[in-house]
Amino acid sequence: MNKKYLPSALILYLNYFIHGVGCSILGQAVIKEALAASWGVEAMSITAISAALGLGRLIALPFAGPLSDKLGRRISTAIGSASYAVYLIGLALAFNIGANGGYMIAYVCAVLGGIANSFLDTGIYPAVTEIIYKAPGVATMGIKFFIAIAQMLLPFVLGVAVTTTASGLTSYNPLFFACGIIYIVLFVLVFLFPLPDSDQKAEGKKEGLIASLKHTHFSFESIAMILIGFTCTGTFQLWLNCAQNFAKENAGWADPSIMQTYYSAGTLIALVVTALLTKKIKDVRFIVTYPVICLVTLIAVLMGQNQTMMIAGAFIIGWAGAGGLLQIATSVCNMLFPKIKGTVTALVMIASSLCNYTILTAASKMQPSQVMIMNIVLTAVGVVLGLFVNIRYKKMTEFIDA
Repeated sequence: MNKKYLPSALILYLNYFIHGVGCSILGQAVIKEALAASWGVEAMSITAISAALGLGRLIALPFAGPLSDKLGRRISTAIGSASYAVYLIGLALAFNIGANGGYMIAYVCAVLGGIANSFLDTGIYPAVTEIIYKAPGVATMGIKFFIAIAQMLLPFVLGVAVTTTASGLTSYNPLFFACGIIYIVLFVLVFLFPLPDSDQKAEGKKEGLIASLKHTHFSFESIAMILIGFTCTGTFQLWLNCAQNFAKENAGWADPSIMQTYYSAGTLIALVVTALLTKKIKDVRFIVTYPVICLVTLIAVLMGQNQTMMIAGAFIIGWAGAGGLLQIATSVCNMLFPKIKGTVTALVMIASSLCNYTILTAASKMQPSQVMIMNIVLTAVGVVLGLFVNIRYKKMTEFIDA
């Protein structure tokens, strides 16, 4: 890596460190309760706002990638940083508005937050691989690492950020404002430091998502792999956004926020261990092994319903559910379609975002125990898909060679 790009890489990774907070705050039981009290809704209704992040990604993904290729990584990252600042500061302002439209304003801000996430993905993922070009896998795993570190620290930050309003409501607005301001600073910094020239204009005009799809043949195996992007996202998103509510209502745990730390610790360890294991074990094997581990864990949590089981579940789901499974599914899809990696990656991410929106919207209308059952069913579907892909692995390689 050219040393002149070192500050640039740090700025890019810091975007995802704050994103680790932004994508997790609405899953914290204490924040849900604070927002619900201000807006006069049930705590589980806040899950619908988390779902709006997925809706925003669905809206932006089809054009965010081509825009990044055309205008460059700097512009795409800047759009993402600015939009994320609006999302986070908007949550604080929506809290202050209270029951007079605060919930709807927060929903709109969350859609914008999902759009921001799409632009960060399409700007920063290519940028860090261009900076750390000798180890692109390490570069992208670094993104997940920074997210996991932020999520692990979040429960400790909540204790410092909590305040009480003049009307007696619990507020976490200092955290929302602080993260929003940091994004504004990062927005400025991304224009001050150099980035590699990644437009690749000499290659000519690139095909967009729809144009690429018209020239692509999809096998049953590849469709199953794309659907795994949906199921594996559901496993960790339902846990991330609803498990703490389950711990409070079903396990009798008054303050389960520390579950976030165990979840993130599992993710961090998995990133290192899985990266080492992939040197000896085919990526496709993890597509079935990790969902099976998640399925057994979810069933055990539903049956156990105690604090110890919730802690163990948080760590294991963090490992097997969020510790790189989506990235592995994406890499297998890229193996299936080596000539259109960008297009197939977009398809997996669209499936993932579709899950965020539909599954979390449904969860917002359910009781925590019902959400846990839905997660078990969704993860079981992922196991079936993973088994199908593994059984058809030889056929997949024949398809690649052809």
